[in-house]
Amino acid sequence: MEQLNEEQDLEKKEKVVLDTPVKGGFNAKILLFGLPLFIIQLVAVYFITANILLPKIQANAELAADVEEMEETDTVATVNTNLGQFVYVVEDLIINPAGTDGKRLLLSSIGFDIQTEENQKELQSKEVLVKDAIISVLGSKDMVRLSDAVYRDTLRMAISARINQLIPSVKINNVYFSKYILQ
Repeated sequence: MEQLNEEQDLEKKEKVVLDTPVKGGFNAKILLFGLPLFIIQLVAVYFITANILLPKIQANAELAADVEEMEETDTVATVNTNLGQFVYVVEDLIINPAGTDGKRLLLSSIGFDIQTEENQKELQSKEVLVKDAIISVLGSKDMVRLSDAVYRDTLRMAISARINQLIPSVKINNVYFSKYILQ
C-alpha cells in the first residue's frame, strides 16, 4: 500500500513538472540592468585608456625616439678640462609646454658651458637663435616629460643638438639648468 501511495505521489509530481510551462525567451532584467552596466564599463575603459595609458605609451615612445636621435647625431661634446670656464647664460625663459593650451608654464634659465670666449661672443651675438632653439625644444615636450627629472638629461642633449644644428661653429660642452620651475 505504501508503495502504491509513493508511486501515485511520484506520478503527481511528474505531472506537475510536465504541466508547468517552460520559461524561455526574453528577460527584461537583462535590458534594464545589464545593458547600462555594460555601457558604463565601456566608457570607463575608454577614458582610462585614452587619458592614462596612451600618454604614458606615447611619452615612452617619444623618449626612445629622442634618445635614438641624439645617438645618431652624436652631439655629446668631448670632456674638456676647462669645464665651467666660459658659460653663456640665458635667463628666465617662459615656455608653454605642448598640450597645455597656455594653462601651464615652465620658467627656465639655462647655462651653456662652451670651450672658448669666441664661442661665448658668438652665442651672445646670436641670442635670438639660441632662445628660439630652447623654446622650440622645451615647448614641443608635454608636461609628463618636462616633470620627469630623469628626462632632463635628454632635454640637455636635445637643446645642445638644436643649437649645434643652428650654429655649428659653437661646440657646447654641457647644458645646465639654473632654474626649472613648472607651474
